[in-house]
Amino acid sequence: MDGFGSDFSSGAESGKMDTGTIMEQVKVQIAVANAQELLQRVTDKCFKKCISKPGGTLDNSEQKCIAMCMDRYMDAWNTVSRAYNSRLQRERARI
Repeated sequence: MDGFGSDFSSGAESGKMDTGTIMEQVKVQIAVANAQELLQRVTDKCFKKCISKPGGTLDNSEQKCIAMCMDRYMDAWNTVSRAYNSRLQRERARI
């Protein structure tokens, strides 16, 4: 019987570790999904804004427009992300 009890408790402990591992995997999957969404949004918005006649190559003005559009979008995304994270930290500190 002692062997059963120790197996059970070690199973419970490994269950906790598995839960932690699963949570980390979920966080990684969420981060990947967010990155994919960001890339898709940047691509859609900047393409619509900068490319008037799609073709095999981009001319200089289209290349500059795409680069500046992506830079602005990423700057805005980073600003919003920092503000959101700061707010989350403040809310967690209250609890």
